[in-house]
Amino acid sequence: MMVVIAILSVNFSLAFLLTGWVYAQLHLSLPPLVMQVFNSIGGLVITGLLVTATTRWFRPQITDGENRVYGPIIDALQRIAKGDFSVRVDSAFGQRAPSQRVLGELVNSVNQMAAELNQMETLRQEFISNVSHEIQSPLTSIRGFAQALQNDHLSADERQRYLLIIEAESTRLSRLTDNLLKLAALEGEQVKFEPKTYRLDKQIRNLILACEPQWTAKALEIDAALDPVEITADEDLLSQVWINLIHNSVKFTPERGKISAELQQQDHQIQFRITDTGPGIAPEDQSRIFERFYKADKSRTHATNGGSGLGLAIVQKIIELHHGTVTIRSEPGQGATFTVLLPPP
Repeated sequence: MMVVIAILSVNFSLAFLLTGWVYAQLHLSLPPLVMQVFNSIGGLVITGLLVTATTRWFRPQITDGENRVYGPIIDALQRIAKGDFSVRVDSAFGQRAPSQRVLGELVNSVNQMAAELNQMETLRQEFISNVSHEIQSPLTSIRGFAQALQNDHLSADERQRYLLIIEAESTRLSRLTDNLLKLAALEGEQVKFEPKTYRLDKQIRNLILACEPQWTAKALEIDAALDPVEITADEDLLSQVWINLIHNSVKFTPERGKISAELQQQDHQIQFRITDTGPGIAPEDQSRIFERFYKADKSRTHATNGGSGLGLAIVQKIIELHHGTVTIRSEPGQGATFTVLLPPP
């Protein structure tokens, strides 16, 4: 404020001297009030000219400085907006001085955002590729056997076999689309979560019995040790978890193998464990087993009626929705054990 007053004082004093010199040159003798008015106008004019000149002088320097500091960040944001997520801002230029700490944090935030968007884009492309592959496979079979049915020389047995294959592939395609919609709803938190208290052991036992045609066809031994346990959860959603885990165990256990299911409540949590005597899963695959479309090894991938790789992703999403965890423990050739931990009611 004092600086502004000083500048105005200098400007008005200069205006007084200037107007006084003009009056002397023109031999004018004006009333004091009129001279004061002209002096004030002159002071304002000089102040305006000074401000204009100063602004024009410093504006290019300020603009260049802003461009030098914020230009790389603005350029990176513009490239990100156009879909280029590989862009990175040099983090060193935001750390040249302590006063630029905030600028450094801004640079790190932009780089982190670009890295996360790039990872999401990679996952999106991988997801589209996997979906296309999984859909194309049954469609190719349906198209091929439909064309084969046009052959008038097919026997009745061959025609029936082709029709059964088309039906099976159509069912597989329908199951894939249903699982995709289900997974999308879970990830978007668009499912209705309707918890209630019920007997978890009865639910699991009924689902194991519902799979009896599948495990009796392979002469599997089923050992179910289910303690009476009550839980407060969404019964329909959890049923999908148990069905997927039971079906996986039945599918990957060889004939005359064994499946063990255990349910108990301990240490203030509910624990469900299901173990099979299948081919097992390699350690390097276990960290990715719950990813969408991920299939661990050839023995599990090419098993009869192999799935699309969405079942365990759905299991994990539903368990997370219930604030629980699901883990796997396995060794190649030693089967696999899936453990689900859920909070008590």
